[in-house]
Amino acid sequence: MKIFLKERAEELVRIYFEKANTAEIRAVLPQKAKTVEEALEDYGQTLLPGAASYGRTIWLDQSYIGDIWCYGIHMEKEPDAMISYCIFEEAFWGNGIATEAVAIFLQEISEKFQIETVGAFTFLDNVASIRVLEKNGFERKEVFEEAGRISSYFQKE
Repeated sequence: MKIFLKERAEELVRIYFEKANTAEIRAVLPQKAKTVEEALEDYGQTLLPGAASYGRTIWLDQSYIGDIWCYGIHMEKEPDAMISYCIFEEAFWGNGIATEAVAIFLQEISEKFQIETVGAFTFLDNVASIRVLEKNGFERKEVFEEAGRISSYFQKE
């Protein structure tokens, strides 16, 4: 099995929106876009010069299985960016794919945007996501409650 990242495209944004719009995924990953049109608008913003967000698609061999992105690039002194990721194909959960995709993506954004400090939020009960972050060198910095959910903020120097 080979894991690699590819460019995002409008057709893939549509697929991602449909595949990630399940109760199981929404329970662990809040979705900003409520419609496919909003998702496409957000994607369009990433293509503009000086965009503060950047995303890639996650592939396992020849299968598109998820997305990974960073946002808030250099908008604050620290962190340099925030990351988020989603493997939408449940058959591949728990196989280390997200861990490897995050490692690849961190290297890429470090080189592309000179990012040194990366942050990430996850719900405290999302044990799989916490493991992905910790395996990639993130440390828990804060635990807080927001909208009735206990969340954690992680950061990688």
